Amino acid sequence: MRISNVRFIKSAFKPADYIRDGKPEIAFLGRSNVGKSSLINSLLQRKGLAKTSNTPGRTQAINYFEVNESFYFVDLPGYGYAKVSKTMRQDWGKMAESYLSGSDSLVLNIQLIDSRHGPTPLDLQLFEWLRDNDKPNLVVATKADKISRNELTTNLAAARKAMPDANILAYSSKTGTGRDDVWGHIEKSIAEWKK
Repeated sequence: MRISNVRFIKSAFKPADYIRDGKPEIAFLGRSNVGKSSLINSLLQRKGLAKTSNTPGRTQAINYFEVNESFYFVDLPGYGYAKVSKTMRQDWGKMAESYLSGSDSLVLNIQLIDSRHGPTPLDLQLFEWLRDNDKPNLVVATKADKISRNELTTNLAAARKAMPDANILAYSSKTGTGRDDVWGHIEKSIAEWKK
């Protein structure tokens, strides 16, 4: 995928703020600090477009980035960070579910898990929700450069066992490993949606 134009469009805090212009949307989901912003920046080859933070739980809105004036990357709030209030965690869940349930243009959900640890109970809950609701899903195991090849192979095998029938790809935002594979899934999803 040749990226000619990328721009941040808006942050949405409620369903009335969602973009509904019919362009395909690729959603990025994962727990706080799993590397969503780094993945988005790496895929788009733009430093600092999606804001990265050492403090988990900073993204509290749904952020839209327009790519090549033809589709959106949609960055959803991270989940599972213990140091935010219970109410805020519930609000995030409601926001994510209302978006995932209500977007007619959502062509692919990219769910991130940490390759160093495997899927958490919340990761598995989200995966099952997406599967049960027939939402197209790709699982990306981030931070693949931070462990040995053997550990990565073992952890991916464990993730595939915990997430049956999942398509799981290893990714490193640092080295770009997996970038072409993820783009392949994105392009295929957009092409199939347009048919």
